[in-house]
Amino acid sequence: MSTQRNFVNGQFVEPAGTARIAVYNPATEALIDHVPAATSSEAVEAVEAAAAAQKLWGKLTSIERAEHLRSFASALEARAEDIGQALAAESGKSVADASNEARYAAQITRYHAEWARRIEGEIIPSDTPDENLFLQREPIGVVACLIPFNYPVYTLLRKIAPALIAGNTVVVRPSNNTPISAFEIARAVQQSSLPAGVVNILTMDHDTAANVCTHKAVGLITLTGSVNAGRIVLDYCKANIAKPSLELGGKTPAIIEADADLEQAASAIVASKTTHCGQLCTAVERVYVHESVHDRFLALLKEKISAVQFGDRATDASLMGPLVNASSRRNIHAMVERAVADGAVLETGGVIPEGPGHFYPPTLLSGCRQDMEIIQEEIFGPVLPVLKYRDIDEALAMANDHQFGLSSVLYTENYRTAMKVANAIESGELYVNRTPADPYQGFHAGWKRSGLGGDDGKHGMLEFTQTRLVVMKY
Repeated sequence: MSTQRNFVNGQFVEPAGTARIAVYNPATEALIDHVPAATSSEAVEAVEAAAAAQKLWGKLTSIERAEHLRSFASALEARAEDIGQALAAESGKSVADASNEARYAAQITRYHAEWARRIEGEIIPSDTPDENLFLQREPIGVVACLIPFNYPVYTLLRKIAPALIAGNTVVVRPSNNTPISAFEIARAVQQSSLPAGVVNILTMDHDTAANVCTHKAVGLITLTGSVNAGRIVLDYCKANIAKPSLELGGKTPAIIEADADLEQAASAIVASKTTHCGQLCTAVERVYVHESVHDRFLALLKEKISAVQFGDRATDASLMGPLVNASSRRNIHAMVERAVADGAVLETGGVIPEGPGHFYPPTLLSGCRQDMEIIQEEIFGPVLPVLKYRDIDEALAMANDHQFGLSSVLYTENYRTAMKVANAIESGELYVNRTPADPYQGFHAGWKRSGLGGDDGKHGMLEFTQTRLVVMKY
């Protein structure tokens, strides 16, 4: 019998229904546990608890809210090993990586607590004599947070920390692939000084999630997920004209100029593509190499990616871990097969291994074309397609010829080239001579179909506010 419970209004509550969600270890395919699937009435209760708590939470001074966030961050640090053990089992990460994710989540919580004395309004000159215009920042109310499976601990805090410091309360729906670590986070909430109802965490099916997101008290829905999931959230937003904040698909291009440090670039790109089996929104997804260094760079990529071994990270943390589930592996392998059928050259990988676990080998494809599915659609796995280009204008044209615009990478030693790309690349981020890492003091926001709004930094925190203009005649 499962001991997992949904977390509502400061308490772990007994399930009202009998429906359960099975959680599996993706490295062994063993059943870990069952978590309760919240009923619609339980979900409504959570939203109502959040709405009631927000009335008091929003009236606290921001510095008081910051003290509660620091208490929460300390509880996360104290429970980092417990959170890490749960996350490692349900995600296939090593315990060390999973525990460090919890510690990093505590860091971003402390970072957002520092906004307490920095959430600013504006004084605007009026056209009317003896009058001032004051623009104030206010909380939105209840925020529905929809969390992905790939970095579920960090992303959960990436969402709720700025929401809380701005005066909102939250109802969190973790991924059904990685929910147990979220309940460990709930225990940290319970051990902190956060008031009851400020943070609520429930597992649920899609219909119940729709009931949460369309509740009249929900003023903002924040999601990290696919484009299709983003479209569903936009439909939810229609019910109450709730504000969306969406971080969606990515297809990070890496442009390798002839003057680049090829060894450094190859090592970084392979690491980007094989970390957590390539399941990162900003992992390098397509590589454009100058024709004069294409063959040398392809050989370096092949050497380094072929050296990466995969397997259960519970037994060897140096290995690349599994994909999230069997469906993901089937879809990725089918993309590789279609690319090869369409003329791509399979340099290494590209086979489904025997045995348990949702593993897929690091795979390198050369001879790709811009119009191929493998270039135009997100892979979200350890597959790296390579193309060559003649000059930087052609590289930019191909990099920008895309539905996504989340992140991008450039390797060059020429500052003129770097500035040209910085001013022309159609993405929310550009990393020069390094691969993406999403610094939490920056702003992680996508262009095109990669999203609306964004996370991190001042601008990410302000996503969780709304404005009031006060026109004062004196």
